[in-house]
Amino acid sequence: MTTRQNTTLGVWLMVAVTLIFALQDGISRHLAGEYNVFMVVMIRYWFFATFVIVLASRMAGGLRNAARARAPKTQIFRGALLALEIFVAIISFVWLGLVEAHAVFATYPLLIAALSGPVLGEKVGWRRWVAIGIGFVGVLVILEPGFGVFKPEALMAVLAAFMFALYGLLTRFVSRFDSSAVSFFWTGVTGAVVTTAVGIWFWEPMIGSDWAWMALLCVTSATSHFLLIRAYEVAEASAIQPFAYLQLVFASTIGITIFNETLRPNVAVGAVIVVCAGLFTLWRARVAEARP
Repeated sequence: MTTRQNTTLGVWLMVAVTLIFALQDGISRHLAGEYNVFMVVMIRYWFFATFVIVLASRMAGGLRNAARARAPKTQIFRGALLALEIFVAIISFVWLGLVEAHAVFATYPLLIAALSGPVLGEKVGWRRWVAIGIGFVGVLVILEPGFGVFKPEALMAVLAAFMFALYGLLTRFVSRFDSSAVSFFWTGVTGAVVTTAVGIWFWEPMIGSDWAWMALLCVTSATSHFLLIRAYEVAEASAIQPFAYLQLVFASTIGITIFNETLRPNVAVGAVIVVCAGLFTLWRARVAEARP
């Protein structure tokens, strides 16, 4: 299938995704601090899978069309990879806190943008490479190599960043063959199978108020991943990835205001650098689109 490119729409979708991701990360941090992380993610995926199955059944062609993937092995792998990445990421939120975990996790857009050329064959101009490089400098400012952030627990956030970058590249790859509805279906169903196989052994009773938080987590999870699939479907990964850095800003705000975490000066400076790099990339993309 041919995907129509619309970089501006892709950027706004990515901004919405980062905000929703930050909200669900805050909810996940709360729930995983009270209950086993494997159970939390499993329940989240039960709702996710139910939602995608109901949605697919009401679309033209029903479940048969939704499950008819042209790259089924890749769809299964990316769905399982995302489920495992969520396990790892939430553990890093509990161990490090949202601010520091996201400071490390912010490396994933750089990985996607840098690999989108050799892996996906997308054209990345030198100006975008400069913006990516500036964004990487901002990440180094955030991380302060050799100082407080790089403790052993940070390796969990590094692993999560790599896994999510690979998931992002695979999502862009399958969008060449399968619609967003097909990718959405396989993401939910595969993730539910993987998380249930692990989480069912760690069931714990949950109080009523936390079930409300769990319900909100489920809704944001389904919404965010559908928007992410659409973003990759309408725009090149290298053009929209710099805006994923906004998740760091949103998540840090939640960590500071809700969980009483500390915003160190280097984190604030680094966040400004990466956001500016993203804005420059958007400007360059729009200039390129305006050319005959």
